[in-house]
Amino acid sequence: MMKFINKNTILLEKELNELDLFVLVFVNILKKHTKYLIISGYVSLLFGRTRTTEDVDIFIEEISKEKFTKLYIDLRQNYWCLNAEDVHEIYDYLAEGLSIRFAKQHQIIPNFEIKFARKQHDKEALQNPLIVKTAQGDLRISSLEQQIAYKKYYLKSDKDLEDAAHLEKIFKEHLNTKKIGEYRKIIEHELS
Repeated sequence: MMKFINKNTILLEKELNELDLFVLVFVNILKKHTKYLIISGYVSLLFGRTRTTEDVDIFIEEISKEKFTKLYIDLRQNYWCLNAEDVHEIYDYLAEGLSIRFAKQHQIIPNFEIKFARKQHDKEALQNPLIVKTAQGDLRISSLEQQIAYKKYYLKSDKDLEDAAHLEKIFKEHLNTKKIGEYRKIIEHELS
């Protein structure tokens, strides 16, 4: 069961699965060092869509190499970076606008794909997250309208269109269709 506590907070009362717990442990490390925002496919899974995923996409705020090094040291206790081992090289990936991936030690999937939030609307989403309260902790996700627009008008794969349709069905009474249209215009402008 889920319900909106206010316009920025959803109470999600469900039995958390292994992936949910995996995500909560990881973001608890992230939030000690930086702001984060979960985006894309995992959001529809969190709200009951049944499918598999290999990764959880996350934006973090752009942080200094020094702050990132502290985050990396904390993550290295239980995770490894699939891109590289050297913290400076890993940070350079982020600084160049590329993503980095972390997985549990000795595993490859599922993993976390992390990027700096660079676009203005991504930075705004990072500052104004939708908070999902679970029995085991809170998760920060981007707005449902942004999720839907990104899936429908940017990614557009069958899987993404099904994710968007799932969110539209589950949250039909809570969605601002005007905002979805605004995000669509932003996406279409970026693609042109």
